[in-house]
Amino acid sequence: MALALGATLGAGVFTGFAPAAAVAGPWFLPGLFLAAVTALCCAFSTADQHRAYPDAPGGYAYIRNQLGPWPARIGASAHLVGRAGMAAALAGMFGAYVVPEHRAAAAVGLIVVTAALGAAGVRWSTGVSVAAAGVVLGVLALVVLVCFSVAPPENPAVGGIGPAAGGPGFDGVMGAALLLFAAFVGFERVTAPRGGDQVFSSRVLHVAVPVVIGVVLLVGVGVGAALLRQLGSARLALSPAPLRDALVVADGAWLLPVLAVGAAVAAVSSLFFVLASARRTLVGLTETGDLPAIRAGWPLEVVGAALAVGAVVALPPSTALAVGACGTAFYYGFTNASARVLLQEDRTWPMRTACLGLGLSVLLAMSAPATALVITGLGIAVGTGLLGLGRVRQPVG
Repeated sequence: MALALGATLGAGVFTGFAPAAAVAGPWFLPGLFLAAVTALCCAFSTADQHRAYPDAPGGYAYIRNQLGPWPARIGASAHLVGRAGMAAALAGMFGAYVVPEHRAAAAVGLIVVTAALGAAGVRWSTGVSVAAAGVVLGVLALVVLVCFSVAPPENPAVGGIGPAAGGPGFDGVMGAALLLFAAFVGFERVTAPRGGDQVFSSRVLHVAVPVVIGVVLLVGVGVGAALLRQLGSARLALSPAPLRDALVVADGAWLLPVLAVGAAVAAVSSLFFVLASARRTLVGLTETGDLPAIRAGWPLEVVGAALAVGAVVALPPSTALAVGACGTAFYYGFTNASARVLLQEDRTWPMRTACLGLGLSVLLAMSAPATALVITGLGIAVGTGLLGLGRVRQPVG
């Protein structure tokens, strides 16, 4: 649980509620429950696939083994686009909370340093994960307590902000669910661990996975309700750092240094997992020949970091989060589709969870803001084309 929480509690909790409120107004909280159900189904699928292919390098290999090379290339492209967006959102969160005067420079610096540590072989151990999860949960609990202990100011009525001005509707709730889906991504740290990481039995995961998703859901409901109480949906939708603004409104400005420490720990902990996950997909692409084989590991770290830095430079933090969530949801659509065709003896979860996860992943991805959906689609198309072209150019035999 600590391993998963250390990779999960990041940009979705610290910054995701603002764009969610922009598309759904105060109705973003029901979207959080929908995101949790989707994440639970996706976690079940990745756990089953890792059990069936324990030596495979992640979701790309799962998709390739079950559905074939072209779906795998599309899934890998979606995963890399999603990882780049999530890394940019985490780095932007770090800049917004820790170095607000130099957000872009701090974001780029964090990605470069984290990628360099990954290339040097630094691993996020179990003990460090436990400590990071404890710090982040403690800081979030403190913020929630402060926000509920002080009477909120008079907040303006909901209206005048993007799609929420006309009422939330189904699209608004689905769009909020997609953005808040980012708060749950990180369960693969335990459902599909990398080589050398601890592998957990299906019996353990039957308990741990629902509990992890449940804990993140409870944390998200608490934080979201606290932000809605202090800021209101209109002000929340405009905030680049909603937890910081909520503390200021609740006369808790003296706690801002503590909040900065919690945000920094959450950003670094989650970013380690995000970049490692991108590298894992790149390793799988080299092993199957979709990317040129290389001996050293650091060029793959450079590729992952370059994609993330490009997203930081080109996209606002809210758009980067939406692109990250959209690409990840498309990737899990392919992952659930491949889990759906696993043989019965490879299953510990019912087939219907993979079917439900497939449907929800696609619905969430297609509910992304138009700009994020276009960027994600172009990224997937370009990535798939490059992977296919690289394969065609390789000599036969």
